[in-house]
Amino acid sequence: MDILKKENKVLLRELVITDFKMRYQGSILGHLWSILKPMMLFAIMFIVFMKFLKFGDNVPHFAVAMLLGAVIWNFFSEVVNMGMVSISNQGGLLRKVAFPKYIIILSILINALINLCINFFVVIIFGLFVKTDISILVLLTPLLLIELAMLSLGVAMILATVYVKYRDISPIWDVFLQGAFYGTPIIYPIYMIFHDKNLPVVAKAMMLNPIAQIIQDFRFLLTDHSSGKTLTSWNIASSHWFGLIPIVLVVVIFLLGIYIFNKNSCRFAEMV
Repeated sequence: MDILKKENKVLLRELVITDFKMRYQGSILGHLWSILKPMMLFAIMFIVFMKFLKFGDNVPHFAVAMLLGAVIWNFFSEVVNMGMVSISNQGGLLRKVAFPKYIIILSILINALINLCINFFVVIIFGLFVKTDISILVLLTPLLLIELAMLSLGVAMILATVYVKYRDISPIWDVFLQGAFYGTPIIYPIYMIFHDKNLPVVAKAMMLNPIAQIIQDFRFLLTDHSSGKTLTSWNIASSHWFGLIPIVLVVVIFLLGIYIFNKNSCRFAEMV
Protein backbone atom coordinates (compact mmCIF):
# COMPACT_ATOMS: atom_id res chain seq x y z
CA MET A 1 0.00 0.00 0.00
CA ASP A 2 1.30 3.44 -0.85
CA ILE A 3 1.20 6.30 1.65
CA LEU A 4 -2.10 8.13 1.41
CA LYS A 5 -1.91 11.25 -0.72
CA LYS A 6 -3.82 14.38 0.23
CA GLU A 7 -6.77 13.69 -2.08
CA ASN A 8 -6.96 10.10 -0.87
CA LYS A 9 -6.99 11.28 2.74
CA VAL A 10 -9.93 13.54 1.90
CA LEU A 11 -11.79 10.63 0.29
CA LEU A 12 -11.05 8.38 3.27
CA ARG A 13 -12.33 11.04 5.68
CA GLU A 14 -15.52 11.52 3.67
CA LEU A 15 -16.17 7.77 3.52
CA VAL A 16 -15.68 7.47 7.29
CA ILE A 17 -17.95 10.45 8.03
CA THR A 18 -20.65 9.25 5.62
CA ASP A 19 -20.67 5.73 7.07
CA PHE A 20 -20.73 7.09 10.63
CA LYS A 21 -23.72 9.31 9.84
CA MET A 22 -25.58 6.58 7.98
CA ARG A 23 -24.99 3.88 10.58
CA TYR A 24 -28.07 4.68 12.68
CA GLN A 25 -29.87 7.09 10.35
CA GLY A 26 -33.60 7.06 10.94
CA SER A 27 -33.41 5.57 14.44
CA ILE A 28 -34.75 7.51 17.42
CA LEU A 29 -31.79 6.88 19.74
CA GLY A 30 -29.17 7.27 17.01
CA HIS A 31 -25.59 6.59 18.11
CA LEU A 32 -26.69 5.75 21.64
CA TRP A 33 -27.20 2.29 20.19
CA SER A 34 -23.39 1.99 20.14
CA ILE A 35 -23.61 1.84 23.95
CA LEU A 36 -27.01 0.22 24.38
CA LYS A 37 -26.32 -2.66 22.00
CA PRO A 38 -23.37 -4.17 23.94
CA MET A 39 -25.21 -3.60 27.24
CA MET A 40 -28.29 -5.45 25.99
CA LEU A 41 -26.11 -8.22 24.58
CA PHE A 42 -24.30 -8.50 27.90
CA ALA A 43 -27.60 -8.76 29.81
CA ILE A 44 -28.79 -11.64 27.61
CA MET A 45 -25.49 -13.51 27.76
CA PHE A 46 -25.21 -12.99 31.50
CA ILE A 47 -28.66 -14.44 32.18
CA VAL A 48 -28.37 -17.39 29.79
CA PHE A 49 -24.75 -18.48 30.18
CA MET A 50 -23.94 -17.48 33.75
CA LYS A 51 -27.21 -17.74 35.64
CA PHE A 52 -28.78 -20.69 33.80
CA LEU A 53 -25.82 -22.65 32.40
CA LYS A 54 -23.35 -21.62 35.14
CA PHE A 55 -20.42 -20.98 32.77
CA GLY A 56 -17.36 -19.32 34.30
CA ASP A 57 -18.20 -19.94 37.95
CA ASN A 58 -14.53 -20.67 38.69
CA VAL A 59 -13.14 -17.76 36.67
CA PRO A 60 -12.93 -14.36 38.41
CA HIS A 61 -15.00 -11.60 36.78
CA PHE A 62 -16.04 -13.85 33.91
CA ALA A 63 -19.14 -11.71 33.29
CA VAL A 64 -16.91 -8.79 32.27
CA ALA A 65 -14.58 -11.16 30.42
CA MET A 66 -17.55 -12.51 28.46
CA LEU A 67 -18.66 -8.99 27.50
CA LEU A 68 -15.09 -8.15 26.46
CA GLY A 69 -14.93 -11.25 24.26
CA ALA A 70 -18.27 -10.39 22.63
CA VAL A 71 -17.14 -6.82 21.92
CA ILE A 72 -13.91 -7.99 20.26
CA TRP A 73 -15.74 -10.64 18.23
CA ASN A 74 -18.35 -8.10 17.09
CA PHE A 75 -15.56 -5.80 15.89
CA PHE A 76 -13.94 -8.61 13.91
CA SER A 77 -17.20 -9.77 12.33
CA GLU A 78 -18.26 -6.19 11.54
CA VAL A 79 -15.03 -5.36 9.70
CA VAL A 80 -14.97 -8.67 7.82
CA ASN A 81 -18.68 -8.81 6.90
CA MET A 82 -18.89 -5.18 5.80
CA GLY A 83 -15.48 -5.31 4.16
CA MET A 84 -16.44 -8.39 2.15
CA VAL A 85 -19.27 -6.57 0.33
CA SER A 86 -17.75 -3.08 0.36
CA ILE A 87 -16.04 -3.21 -3.03
CA SER A 88 -19.16 -4.51 -4.75
CA ASN A 89 -21.36 -1.94 -2.99
CA GLN A 90 -19.12 0.92 -4.15
CA GLY A 91 -19.16 -0.08 -7.81
CA GLY A 92 -20.45 3.33 -8.93
CA LEU A 93 -17.64 5.14 -7.12
CA LEU A 94 -15.01 2.76 -8.50
CA ARG A 95 -16.07 3.48 -12.08
CA LYS A 96 -16.09 7.26 -11.62
CA VAL A 97 -12.99 8.00 -9.54
CA ALA A 98 -9.45 6.60 -9.67
CA PHE A 99 -8.14 5.94 -6.16
CA PRO A 100 -6.50 3.13 -4.16
CA LYS A 101 -9.28 0.62 -3.62
CA TYR A 102 -8.14 -0.37 -0.13
CA ILE A 103 -9.39 3.03 1.09
CA ILE A 104 -12.93 1.62 1.01
CA ILE A 105 -12.08 -1.21 3.42
CA LEU A 106 -9.85 1.08 5.48
CA SER A 107 -12.83 3.41 6.05
CA ILE A 108 -14.85 0.47 7.37
CA LEU A 109 -12.01 -0.47 9.73
CA ILE A 110 -11.78 3.08 11.10
CA ASN A 111 -15.53 3.26 11.74
CA ALA A 112 -15.43 -0.12 13.46
CA LEU A 113 -12.53 1.10 15.61
CA ILE A 114 -14.60 4.10 16.69
CA ASN A 115 -17.42 1.77 17.66
CA LEU A 116 -14.95 -0.54 19.43
CA CYS A 117 -13.63 2.35 21.53
CA ILE A 118 -17.19 3.17 22.61
CA ASN A 119 -17.79 -0.47 23.51
CA PHE A 120 -14.51 -0.63 25.43
CA PHE A 121 -15.78 2.30 27.47
CA VAL A 122 -18.80 0.19 28.47
CA VAL A 123 -16.52 -2.73 29.37
CA ILE A 124 -14.31 -0.49 31.51
CA ILE A 125 -17.34 0.87 33.38
CA PHE A 126 -18.48 -2.68 34.17
CA GLY A 127 -14.91 -3.59 35.13
CA LEU A 128 -14.59 -0.68 37.55
CA PHE A 129 -17.95 -1.54 39.06
CA VAL A 130 -16.95 -5.14 39.89
CA LYS A 131 -13.30 -4.20 40.64
CA THR A 132 -11.57 -6.36 38.04
CA ASP A 133 -7.92 -7.29 38.44
CA ILE A 134 -6.17 -5.02 35.93
CA SER A 135 -2.47 -5.61 35.27
CA ILE A 136 0.14 -2.90 34.72
CA LEU A 137 0.65 -4.77 31.47
CA VAL A 138 -2.57 -3.06 30.35
CA LEU A 139 -0.17 -0.70 28.55
CA LEU A 140 0.25 -3.50 26.00
CA THR A 141 -3.37 -3.27 24.86
CA PRO A 142 -2.52 -0.96 21.90
CA LEU A 143 -0.38 -3.79 20.50
CA LEU A 144 -3.35 -6.15 20.73
CA LEU A 145 -5.52 -3.56 18.98
CA ILE A 146 -3.00 -3.38 16.15
CA GLU A 147 -2.95 -7.18 15.91
CA LEU A 148 -6.76 -7.28 15.88
CA ALA A 149 -6.92 -4.61 13.18
CA MET A 150 -4.34 -6.43 11.05
CA LEU A 151 -6.23 -9.72 11.31
CA SER A 152 -9.59 -8.12 10.49
CA LEU A 153 -8.19 -6.11 7.58
CA GLY A 154 -6.35 -9.09 6.11
CA VAL A 155 -9.41 -11.36 6.18
CA ALA A 156 -11.65 -8.55 4.86
CA MET A 157 -9.34 -7.92 1.91
CA ILE A 158 -9.23 -11.60 0.97
CA LEU A 159 -13.01 -12.00 1.19
CA ALA A 160 -13.69 -8.70 -0.63
CA THR A 161 -11.53 -9.86 -3.54
CA VAL A 162 -13.25 -13.25 -3.72
CA TYR A 163 -16.74 -11.75 -3.30
CA VAL A 164 -16.35 -9.50 -6.35
CA LYS A 165 -16.24 -12.59 -8.55
CA TYR A 166 -17.95 -15.27 -6.46
CA ARG A 167 -20.98 -14.08 -4.46
CA ASP A 168 -21.47 -17.60 -3.07
CA ILE A 169 -18.70 -16.84 -0.60
CA SER A 170 -21.16 -14.81 1.50
CA PRO A 171 -23.42 -17.65 2.76
CA ILE A 172 -20.38 -19.93 3.10
CA TRP A 173 -18.64 -17.33 5.23
CA ASP A 174 -21.77 -16.82 7.35
CA VAL A 175 -21.81 -20.52 8.24
CA PHE A 176 -18.07 -20.55 8.91
CA LEU A 177 -18.31 -17.44 11.10
CA GLN A 178 -21.14 -18.95 13.14
CA GLY A 179 -19.10 -22.10 13.71
CA ALA A 180 -16.02 -20.04 14.59
CA PHE A 181 -18.03 -18.12 17.18
CA TYR A 182 -18.84 -21.31 19.10
CA GLY A 183 -15.31 -22.60 18.55
CA THR A 184 -13.85 -19.50 20.18
CA PRO A 185 -13.91 -19.09 24.00
CA ILE A 186 -16.34 -16.17 24.12
CA ILE A 187 -19.41 -17.45 25.97
CA TYR A 188 -17.45 -20.07 27.91
CA PRO A 189 -13.98 -20.00 29.52
CA ILE A 190 -11.09 -21.87 27.90
CA TYR A 191 -10.16 -22.81 31.48
CA MET A 192 -13.20 -25.10 31.60
CA ILE A 193 -12.06 -27.02 28.51
CA PHE A 194 -8.38 -27.13 29.45
CA HIS A 195 -9.07 -28.73 32.84
CA ASP A 196 -11.37 -31.38 31.43
CA LYS A 197 -9.20 -34.53 31.60
CA ASN A 198 -10.07 -35.44 28.02
CA LEU A 199 -9.79 -32.02 26.36
CA PRO A 200 -6.50 -30.19 27.16
CA VAL A 201 -5.19 -30.86 23.65
CA VAL A 202 -8.41 -29.38 22.22
CA ALA A 203 -7.96 -26.28 24.35
CA LYS A 204 -4.40 -25.82 23.09
CA ALA A 205 -5.55 -26.23 19.48
CA MET A 206 -8.26 -23.61 20.04
CA MET A 207 -5.66 -21.15 21.30
CA LEU A 208 -3.86 -21.33 17.96
CA ASN A 209 -6.82 -19.38 16.56
CA PRO A 210 -5.61 -15.74 16.38
CA ILE A 211 -8.96 -14.26 17.46
CA ALA A 212 -9.02 -16.58 20.49
CA GLN A 213 -5.47 -15.53 21.36
CA ILE A 214 -6.40 -11.85 21.10
CA ILE A 215 -9.53 -12.25 23.24
CA GLN A 216 -7.71 -14.18 25.96
CA ASP A 217 -4.80 -11.71 26.01
CA PHE A 218 -7.25 -8.82 26.39
CA ARG A 219 -8.99 -10.67 29.22
CA PHE A 220 -5.67 -11.33 30.94
CA LEU A 221 -4.72 -7.64 30.82
CA LEU A 222 -8.12 -6.10 31.64
CA THR A 223 -9.95 -8.54 33.92
CA ASP A 224 -7.72 -11.09 35.64
CA HIS A 225 -3.95 -11.55 35.50
CA SER A 226 -3.15 -13.00 38.91
CA SER A 227 -5.44 -16.00 39.52
CA GLY A 228 -3.94 -18.14 36.73
CA LYS A 229 -7.43 -19.00 35.46
CA THR A 230 -7.33 -16.69 32.45
CA LEU A 231 -5.36 -18.90 30.11
CA THR A 232 -3.57 -17.40 27.13
CA SER A 233 -1.51 -18.88 24.32
CA TRP A 234 1.55 -17.87 26.39
CA ASN A 235 0.74 -19.93 29.47
CA ILE A 236 -1.43 -22.78 28.16
CA ALA A 237 1.58 -24.70 26.80
CA SER A 238 4.96 -25.49 28.31
CA SER A 239 6.82 -23.57 25.60
CA HIS A 240 6.52 -19.79 25.15
CA TRP A 241 7.17 -20.31 21.43
CA PHE A 242 3.61 -21.64 21.28
CA GLY A 243 2.36 -18.11 21.93
CA LEU A 244 4.05 -16.80 18.80
CA ILE A 245 2.13 -19.11 16.43
CA PRO A 246 -1.18 -17.13 16.30
CA ILE A 247 0.77 -13.85 16.00
CA VAL A 248 2.71 -15.20 13.02
CA LEU A 249 -0.58 -16.35 11.51
CA VAL A 250 -1.96 -12.80 11.81
CA VAL A 251 1.07 -11.37 9.99
CA VAL A 252 0.75 -14.00 7.25
CA ILE A 253 -3.00 -13.35 6.81
CA PHE A 254 -2.44 -9.59 6.73
CA LEU A 255 0.34 -9.74 4.11
CA LEU A 256 -1.58 -12.32 2.07
CA GLY A 257 -4.67 -10.10 2.15
CA ILE A 258 -2.69 -7.10 0.89
CA TYR A 259 -1.09 -9.17 -1.88
CA ILE A 260 -4.33 -10.74 -3.11
CA PHE A 261 -6.25 -7.46 -2.91
CA ASN A 262 -3.64 -5.35 -4.71
CA LYS A 263 -3.10 -7.98 -7.39
CA ASN A 264 -6.80 -7.97 -8.33
CA SER A 265 -7.82 -4.37 -7.49
CA CYS A 266 -7.11 -3.09 -11.00
CA ARG A 267 -10.00 -5.22 -12.31
CA PHE A 268 -12.57 -4.36 -9.62
CA ALA A 269 -14.26 -1.54 -11.57
CA GLU A 270 -15.03 -3.77 -14.56
CA MET A 271 -16.13 -6.74 -12.43
CA VAL A 272 -18.68 -5.07 -10.12
